[in-house]
Amino acid sequence: MLASGDLWAGAEVMVYQLASGFVTMPEIKLCVVLLNDERLAKELRKLGIEVHVIAESQNSFLSIARILNELVAIYSPDIIHSHRYKENVLALLTKKVNRRIRLISTQHGMPELAGKDQGISARLRAWLFFRLLSSFFDRTVLVSEEMSRSLVGSFGFSSENVNVIHNGINLPDKCTQQSNKIITQKRITVGSAGRFSPVKDFSLLVESAKMVIAQNHMVDFVLAGDGPERLMLEEKVRDAGIQDHFIFLGHQNDMDAFYNKIDIYINTSVHEGIPMSVLEAMSHQLPVIVPKVGGFVEIVEDGVHGYLVDNRNPLMFADRCIELLSDKKKRRRMAEAARQRVMDNFSRETMANQYYQLYQQLLNST
Repeated sequence: MLASGDLWAGAEVMVYQLASGFVTMPEIKLCVVLLNDERLAKELRKLGIEVHVIAESQNSFLSIARILNELVAIYSPDIIHSHRYKENVLALLTKKVNRRIRLISTQHGMPELAGKDQGISARLRAWLFFRLLSSFFDRTVLVSEEMSRSLVGSFGFSSENVNVIHNGINLPDKCTQQSNKIITQKRITVGSAGRFSPVKDFSLLVESAKMVIAQNHMVDFVLAGDGPERLMLEEKVRDAGIQDHFIFLGHQNDMDAFYNKIDIYINTSVHEGIPMSVLEAMSHQLPVIVPKVGGFVEIVEDGVHGYLVDNRNPLMFADRCIELLSDKKKRRRMAEAARQRVMDNFSRETMANQYYQLYQQLLNST
């Protein structure tokens, strides 16, 4: 498996969960190659997984490719499973030297330029990237059916070279503290998490929070994460006059503790595949409020596990928040249904088994 490992974001969490699932499968001998010796590398080593780091901060692209080829010569893998742009190119260069290797890439989301006027160069890069996958990889895994509908029939993708495998996670222990909080506490906390980048659209969250707080002073909003838009978002919070009710937590190493301290999880992304953060929130027995875009409709049934918001009007998100804030029984019912949904459909064991079946299928094909 080949990944960057620079952040601890959706792709890294998915790699960790998939590798964790493979640990219990003796049929798979796993070696992970990362380009950064950060949290993902440390977490994988704790599982006893063999990890090699080719530091991109210390090596040129050609040096990384050379060292990767040396590792491939030693381990002689059947499959290279890569994630993200640079790693896909490295995997392809490796196959040019070792043609028997099967290449698989997981596409975790659509490019952030989707639906935006990003200019010719950005769109050309996206076109070249998708063409690389469709032309030279044995299979591209998409994490949602919505992504499949968007890509199949374009850029050379077909139903023959694309698979949909939903992300999966390991469920935490039963979260009884969530039910207890609903009964006993007066203040309610709405939380969200992610990289502060345009595709997450946390500006919409701030606008919605202002509307909610105007009607209910017993609610607080907390936002975990960091990124290039942090200063802008902090200024928006101050301009809205809600700084006493809106807390920036920064990067969180213990996300279990984060989820256990909130009552409702909200996501305002412009697009997502199958976001790990929403699956994690649901597994921690939290009702979720999410936009009706991307793979959200494959996770959340509106009115059952939370709410799907049909447009990007902050008032619509605020109204759904206010509805849950005022109805304890509904919050509890949705919270329990959300956890059951992840347990039944989005476990890491299910994900790992589906990838293993795909590996077998490719190795058995001519």
